[in-house]
Amino acid sequence: MTREELENRLKETVVASLDIEDLSPSDIRTDAPLFGEGLGLDSIDALELGMAVKKSFGVTFSSNAADNKKIFHSVKTLADYIETQRGTAK
Repeated sequence: MTREELENRLKETVVASLDIEDLSPSDIRTDAPLFGEGLGLDSIDALELGMAVKKSFGVTFSSNAADNKKIFHSVKTLADYIETQRGTAK
């Protein structure tokens, strides 16, 4: 899977797992924050998204909140983490 395909799948996962009706995957900027002033996701969304990413991409996350905050900052940081976990980071 190319980096672009990974990022697109992540965007699709965000929209589908959180059932966001008024947003399409193409509306999500790769480097835009997912929480706060970005997409406005909250802690419940973070849990749901984390489970969906774990299921879809076979990765696990740290129990360290600070680490997860960095990982889930944007689609780009999530893709970076997944590539690192899969050993495909360049």
